[in-house]
Amino acid sequence: MTEEIIIAGFGGQGVLSMGKILAYSGIMQDQEVSWMPSYGPEMRGGTANVTVIISDDRISSPYLKVYDTAIILNQQSMDKFEETVKPGGILIYDPNGITHHPTRTDIKIYQIEGNKLANEMGNRKISNMVILGGYLKVKPIMKLDNVIEGLKKSLPERYQHLIPLNKDAITTGMNNVTLFKVSEKAPLS
Repeated sequence: MTEEIIIAGFGGQGVLSMGKILAYSGIMQDQEVSWMPSYGPEMRGGTANVTVIISDDRISSPYLKVYDTAIILNQQSMDKFEETVKPGGILIYDPNGITHHPTRTDIKIYQIEGNKLANEMGNRKISNMVILGGYLKVKPIMKLDNVIEGLKKSLPERYQHLIPLNKDAITTGMNNVTLFKVSEKAPLS
């Protein structure tokens, strides 16, 4: 199994940390991993993306032009990365701030309202964990226990008390991801 993922959005949305958690989770499952971040000089508020590769085999290069999965958190990233998903692949996105929804019919498209659900949970900073949960529901490549271990490894000591909240956010995401039907431009129930 090899999963090649691009996660993209604005700096400050937890793009890089979501990728780091996936990478650490892969390590917890004895898989080969690659984590390659990319961000502009303004970082918070600028564009950011991270390529994550998780594989049972050695990874020859961290540089990719096409992906099995794209996790998109803003319109600029949608414009840039929608076409880079391999036919038959998956695109997951938060519709908050998206003005041009995806139009491809050769991939599976899912919506998850990460910002809305995180606000309902009382902490907008966990929207990336809600979206991660949606991804893990659609593509269960990691055991939840390993994701929590990855979370523990990636969070600084001063934030370890937030692990239960993050776990709840992942579970919320798993329960709230919906298939997006391109022709109707609305999520399916």
